[in-house]
Amino acid sequence: MGSLALSRVETLDRPAPSIVDEVARIARQELSPLASAIDEGTVYPAEVLRSFGKVGAWGSHVPQEGPADLRGAIQSMAVIGEVCGATAFMAWCQSTLVWYAANSCNVKLAARFGDGFCSGRVLGGTGLSNPMKTFFGIEKFKLKGRKVDGGYIVRGALPWVSNLGPDHFFGTIFEREDEPGGIVMFLADCSDAAITLQPCKPFLAMDGTGTYGVQFRDVFVPDELILAEQAGPFVKKIRAGFILLQAGMALGLIKDCINIMDEVDPMLGHVNRYLPQQPAQFRELYAEFEKEGMTLAADPYNPDDSFWRRVVALRLRMGDAAVAAAHAAMLHCGARGYLKSHRAQRRLREAYFVAIVTPATKQLRKMLAEF
Repeated sequence: MGSLALSRVETLDRPAPSIVDEVARIARQELSPLASAIDEGTVYPAEVLRSFGKVGAWGSHVPQEGPADLRGAIQSMAVIGEVCGATAFMAWCQSTLVWYAANSCNVKLAARFGDGFCSGRVLGGTGLSNPMKTFFGIEKFKLKGRKVDGGYIVRGALPWVSNLGPDHFFGTIFEREDEPGGIVMFLADCSDAAITLQPCKPFLAMDGTGTYGVQFRDVFVPDELILAEQAGPFVKKIRAGFILLQAGMALGLIKDCINIMDEVDPMLGHVNRYLPQQPAQFRELYAEFEKEGMTLAADPYNPDDSFWRRVVALRLRMGDAAVAAAHAAMLHCGARGYLKSHRAQRRLREAYFVAIVTPATKQLRKMLAEF
């Protein structure tokens, strides 16, 4: 942990507000012109992601001598999400990859990837959708592995992993075939010849997120790429951060939906006032979510069950609110929002993703029911 913290790029010494300001500037100038193309899948914004990394967006949450603070990372993701929900999702993927490496006790891994992940020089994502569902009885592990000299051999397939490319990395978990109950978390190297990235069928939105099906054909995973030999305790440590970082996606989308409603108010306010959901209501919700999210994000290692329940409950409410805000924005826009050229319809499609990305609304409800 310490070696990654010490190896952060120099830009991360800036205070978090200036990082957020720089991220917002890049989002307006470089990302905004690409938003429609990213949504349609004709552009994967690798260079913009690297630009965000250069100003510190991907490393502000790296633990410092023990404590960690996710607030700056969430704020950066939120200003990205105001412009493009797909890129906010990729920001979550990159930030989560940093979170995995920053919490690993594997010193060699931290030394090798610390600067690269934080600066955006090395991009990647998170392959924990299947494991997270498995932990709560929804699926079974799709990757299997066995110990060999110097590492493990891993086989299987993951249907969807995002923010990937031929030179990217992502974190995921396999179940040990040679040790009942054993699970190991590791970094997968997409450049490995035994790993195949398969393009997915077109999505409803966000096709430019570098999302692939990933096949492991007896992949040798060396000890240097092991994040945690005992994945169970490791996941318990990082799980609050994994979910809390998603708050940035919801906050950014809700904020822009409020902006959309405000933009059409001068022309349509005289009739929109009869709609049941108004921007003032979402402003109140946004402020409530931001306050609770920042409180929880300042203490992501809190082991109390009550804290974990608050994290899950907040994530559920934010997913519901994102869909509600995007729905309201469409109704406030009327026919003009139904045009493909208007971002209101893109926001509605992106909002559904916030509600279904792991942990999805139904999984969150299941988790709360089992507390």
